[in-house]
Formats: sequence, C-alpha cells, structure tokens
Amino acid sequence: MELRAADRRRVVVTGCGVVSPVGNTTADFWAALLAGRSGVGAVTRFDASGLPVRIAGDVKDFDPTADGSLTPQEARRSDRFTRYAVAAAAQALRAAGLTPPDGIDPYRFAAVIGSGYGAAPAIQQQYDVLREQGPRRVSPYHSVLTAIDHPASLLSIKYGIAGPSNAVSAACATGAVAIGEAAELIRHGRADIALAGGTDDSLTAVDLAGTANAKALSRRNDDPEGASRPFDRDRDGFVMAVGATVLTLEEAGHAERRGAPILAEVAGYAATTDAHHATAPDPTGAGAVRAMRAALADAGRNPEDVGQISAHGTGTVLNDRIEAAALREVLGPDTLRRIPVTAVKSMTGHMLGASGAAEAAAAVLSLRDRVIPPIRNCDHPGEPDLDLVTKGARDWDGDVVLSNSFGFGGHNAVLVLARYSG
Repeated sequence: MELRAADRRRVVVTGCGVVSPVGNTTADFWAALLAGRSGVGAVTRFDASGLPVRIAGDVKDFDPTADGSLTPQEARRSDRFTRYAVAAAAQALRAAGLTPPDGIDPYRFAAVIGSGYGAAPAIQQQYDVLREQGPRRVSPYHSVLTAIDHPASLLSIKYGIAGPSNAVSAACATGAVAIGEAAELIRHGRADIALAGGTDDSLTAVDLAGTANAKALSRRNDDPEGASRPFDRDRDGFVMAVGATVLTLEEAGHAERRGAPILAEVAGYAATTDAHHATAPDPTGAGAVRAMRAALADAGRNPEDVGQISAHGTGTVLNDRIEAAALREVLGPDTLRRIPVTAVKSMTGHMLGASGAAEAAAAVLSLRDRVIPPIRNCDHPGEPDLDLVTKGARDWDGDVVLSNSFGFGGHNAVLVLARYSG
C-alpha cells in the first residue's frame, strides 16, 4: 500500500562516508570536488600497455585497517569492493555520531549496500589460482568474499545489524537504488536507521578491454585528467573508476531525539527501466523522464522547486544528449535554463555501482555548505541551454537537488535530496 506523503515517516541523512579516486574520506572527496581536482590517471595496478584504454580513476593510498574499519583478518578475507564499502560505512557512522551496537535497537537497524559488478578482481585471481595451482589452493572463502552481498553481510556482523540487510544491483544506477530502497524501509516503518550506498571495483584488464570494445570508454590515454568530459562537445566516453559511498539514513524523529546532525532529507525516489537495450539508452529518454517525474511527485515537489541538478553526466555522446533532452521534457526549457547543473564524474570518473551514491553524497554536502562543485573539462559545452557549472565552484542557496543515475540494462534511478526544515 502506497502511503500518502503526509502520512509516511520522513527520512534524513545524518552521515556520509566516501572512498574515491579523489579522496578516501568525505572531507577529502568534497574538497577535491570543489577544487575541480581530477582523480583519473594511468592504470598502475596491472600492466595495461596492450589495452586500448590505459586510464582509470583508482583509489590511492588506501589502508582498510588504518582507522580500525577492518581487522587485518577481515581485510585478507575481503575483496577491494568490500573493503571500500566497510571503510565508507565506518565514516558514515562516525559522522552520524553512532557507535553500534551501543544505543541502537539491532532489529530496527538495516543495511542496503549495492554493487554493479561485485568482486571482479577476486574472481579472476581465484580462477588463476585454480588453473595454476590446482583446486586445493582455492580459498575456502571464495564463495563468500565474491558474493555481491558480502559488504552488507560483513557490516551486519561488525555492527550487529539484525534488521533487513541485503544487496541491490542495477548497474550504474545501483548506488541511488540502494539509497532509495533503504529510505523505503524507514518510510514504511521497517527500520529506524540504515546504512545505504554502493561500492565497486571492476578495474581489471578484462573489464577495461570489454568496456572499451563496447565503445563506452574515453581513449584519451595521453590526457587522463582531461578524459572525463560530461556535456562537453568533444567528449568521447566515460572513464572507469572504483570506490564506495555509504550514507547513514534515519527516521527524522529518531535523529532529532538523539540530537544527530541532519544534513539533508531524502525527499523523493523513483526507479524505472527502459526495456530497450543491454548497453544503449532508449533514444527517446522515456524511462529517464518517467523516473524524474515520479521522483518529484514522490517528494511532493514541482519542476520549479528544483534548485540544482546532479546529472548522471557520463561523458558519452548518447547518455549526455538523452539526459539533456529528458531534463528539457521534465522541467521545461524555461525552467531548465535557470537551474545549475553539475556532473561529479568529470572528476571522479565513473564509479559504476558507487557513482549514484557518491553523487547523492555530493548533493547532500552541497545542501549543507550552499555551494555547487564544478564540471571539470567542459571547455566547449555541447548543450548550450543548460546552465552548466563550469567556471569553478558556485555559491548557491537552493533547497532541492535532483540527482540522476542511469545504467546499462536500461536502469534509471532518481533521488530528490532537500534541505531539512523539521
């Protein structure tokens, strides 16, 4: 049964945690975005010299045991995508002032941590072990550590999460779907607190080669920091990246009673599917249009209420063009011209299943600090009717951010983040 907006519980964000190519803490991530600093560089974790694409956004100088997020044993028994997620979740809990299991009803505590592609490096590594050393050398933890639900499972064990815990997967829309579905758990009274977000680490030779062969990746190997170019006339594809983002979500009254820092409200959410093609978006943009309209309706907002757009903005010709057309359809050309548009992937690269959550975190921080991060590398805007934020960070005093996430398989997810007014 669908609850009326006036009857349902409100969901707020009380903490953010980020591990990304531009920083391994939320503060470093946000500072890099505001400075327009790129995290894209040459691939160094394996020999990429024979590949058509040799650049990516990798996480740097990451030690999952440094802040106590993981024990050395947990780190050894986890793939990178799990390590990133657990570190991001630990940050999100600290920022929210929570130290579970203390003071938390475990049966009212949930986790929805998604991934688009899961433990790709670990799967390939164990395949090599089987081929080169035989079956007796394959890790007994292989089935666990490569499961897409391993981050949520490990978090439940570490923090005593006895409410719903699961993984969702919706390709590049995963992070936004995880946040939206976790918010639904709270809205409908199944949880009071939830860890929600996405994580991915698909930086392998196989994934780079395959995605390059699909003609989705930028081939600016000689200009890594200039490769991710959302909405730029000279864009030529996205840049593969890795990382995780997790938000602490709470029922608003629960957060207020404990004096938690309320950063923003998850006011609306919707998801649709194109039902069109495995990799290409529907050229009509109908699924994206439906998702945006439904998310605004869910939030009880009108198009003119939108104060900022956090675009999916991959830097592929088709995705940017179709997203811009969908925005015109939903908001109307006159309204759209006055709404600033940013695209975080221009700095982080495309963090795949984590990207929607990272962009939601950026929207939350934008609402908190009243500033919009710029789009890097948009030197020659290809959509002249969009108010693209290209000349450095922009001061801003809006109240509502529309955050778009679209993915392979036709997945569309839209979040409406708003300033919380109590």
